[in-house]
Amino acid sequence: MSINFSADDEPGVDMLAQVEQLMRVAAEELVTAVNSVKRGKLEDAKAAMTAVRDLRAAYFLVMDERGKVEKLRKQVAGAVGTGTLDLSAARDEIGRRLARLRDAATG
Repeated sequence: MSINFSADDEPGVDMLAQVEQLMRVAAEELVTAVNSVKRGKLEDAKAAMTAVRDLRAAYFLVMDERGKVEKLRKQVAGAVGTGTLDLSAARDEIGRRLARLRDAATG
């Protein structure tokens, strides 16, 4: 995958800022609805549930976008290693280095 940017490209939408704004609005609606329910307006319970649902959706959207950004950063940085640790190869390398040190000390 390659990403090409040119000087003519317009900057994209700051998705993180947009989602943060959505979360803020949903949280405000939730607080308003909960306060109404506490005052006895039980019809606002539906609004509270909707606000909770919106807040949850915004949260998952943020987490999804965050994962995509991290994945893209790793791709841009290039694959560093295979992600697994080869203990056998590490053991062999340590053995080779110790052998060199022994040979250098006696020589």
